[in-house]
Amino acid sequence: MDSPEQTDKAKIRLGEQLIEKGLATVDQVDIALTEQKKSGRLLGELLVSLGFVSESVMRDTLGKVLGISSVDLGTVVPDSTALELIPKEIAERHVIVPISFNPKSQHLRLAMKNASDLQVLDRLHALVGRKVEITPFVSGESEIKKAIDQFYGYELSVDGILHEIETGEIDYQSLDAVQDEYSQPLVRLVDAILADAVKRDASDIHFEPEEGFLRLRYRIDGVLRQIRSLHKDYWSAIVVRLKVMSGMNIAETRIPQDGRLSLQVQGHRVDFRVSAQPTTHGENIVLRVLDRAKGIVPLDELGLHDETLNTLKMMMARPEGIILVTGPTGSGKTTTLYSLLNYVKSEEVNIMTLEDPVEYPVDLIRQTSINEVARMTFANGIRSMMRQDPDIILVGEVRDEDTAEMAFRAAMTGHQVLTTLHTNSAIGAIPRLLDIGVLPDIMTGNIIGIISQRLIRLLCTHCKKEIFSDLVDSKLLKVNEPVKIYEPAGCEHCDNTGYKGRISVIEALIVEDELDELIATRATLGALKDCAQRSGYKTLADDAIRLVMEGLTSLHEVSRVIDMTQRLR
Repeated sequence: MDSPEQTDKAKIRLGEQLIEKGLATVDQVDIALTEQKKSGRLLGELLVSLGFVSESVMRDTLGKVLGISSVDLGTVVPDSTALELIPKEIAERHVIVPISFNPKSQHLRLAMKNASDLQVLDRLHALVGRKVEITPFVSGESEIKKAIDQFYGYELSVDGILHEIETGEIDYQSLDAVQDEYSQPLVRLVDAILADAVKRDASDIHFEPEEGFLRLRYRIDGVLRQIRSLHKDYWSAIVVRLKVMSGMNIAETRIPQDGRLSLQVQGHRVDFRVSAQPTTHGENIVLRVLDRAKGIVPLDELGLHDETLNTLKMMMARPEGIILVTGPTGSGKTTTLYSLLNYVKSEEVNIMTLEDPVEYPVDLIRQTSINEVARMTFANGIRSMMRQDPDIILVGEVRDEDTAEMAFRAAMTGHQVLTTLHTNSAIGAIPRLLDIGVLPDIMTGNIIGIISQRLIRLLCTHCKKEIFSDLVDSKLLKVNEPVKIYEPAGCEHCDNTGYKGRISVIEALIVEDELDELIATRATLGALKDCAQRSGYKTLADDAIRLVMEGLTSLHEVSRVIDMTQRLR
């Protein structure tokens, strides 16, 4: 338990913080301190009850004073496994509410009124077991009490909620009401689906209405997987709930709409980009899962070959010029770009980005979203950013001649520019830029390097099975005799798919003098490729075959994602 001296210091710091930020006056803090001496209640609790500050302001300020993160329980999706660990009566007695529990790491996150109360934490350790790591978050008392009433006593699993819907009656009119929304099973169903998708590492959630039912699919490891089919009667209510959560117009059903929502799932914030598209059987809704915890991966943890990693680091060491990252939608370009920016970001460098839209907020990086309504296009945005004294500029995508021209102009005036382009290979970026309208003279000497990438699924380590390559396999692998490789089998760890997780396959090309001269003369794609290979350029297929030989993936998976036919010639 905190000593009286520590408690007094916390009170002083809390009062000072509120006064400094203009959130409370000196008189208000003095009144609360006087009242505190009489009643013995907590200072923050008194400031809220006296109406001097709001509970959300107190929650955030108290979190900073104590050095403990605060949590807004209004955006939390409850975790049924965490609620099972702590009974309702214990939660009510100590004014706490469990947020999430990870059985693998034995990590429990919970919201507390007084997150520094060691006595309560000790009692909770005795209840859940000493092996469980408990991370407390600060939250307001009324928020916690409301959450206890909402989360406890209601079914929170997808199967349980569906059973509840099938056996009970639903009041469709109150679905968008804030009051007591957890009493509505369809509100809980939407939250449970979103939480389930995050737990399964889905990148997209598809709600697809058919004539007689609603299909629910997740994109997991780049492949769509049907999760379940729901009765068509539920769809109108689910659409309303999703639109309310993402700030869309619930009355408009004839035109496409876009929205965004944020939730606390498994103890951390997850953003969802929501898109509604009218179809013959109703509105089709797709949510892109933007999990910040997985969005920014350190460069050394991308699973790259040492040679490729060194090439990327050499590219980033060049202070001026343009770096192009190419590949189809969903190939991990954004993750790679942010890994590169994360590698070089520091207080000494001004990094600015222009994206459509900003997906992963990052500190020390100034990020701007494209806004067509305000005429903030990529070209206009680059022009504006050039006046902000940047060292490194990230442009979300080069789509047209104007954007390409401004990106190269930035690169020519002493900036390092990172951007993406839709092409099939690193070498293919050169003719694509010519096609957009970039002159060879401008390209020459201004392209640092080109990265092309794909994402391929990793074999499940629990069930992959060993085989020997046949004649065609050996030809693809370029070996003269059968070698040991692996193929998928399927088990409970990978939902019987044989694959678990994904890894980047990358080809990285540094544009050197000889290649620059060929670009200036508008050389053919074949001549460019021959020149690159003479300087050690490895293709996507080469990198993918390395992963097959290391037993990390299968030839079938590689062939699904990358054109391997050239290796058979």
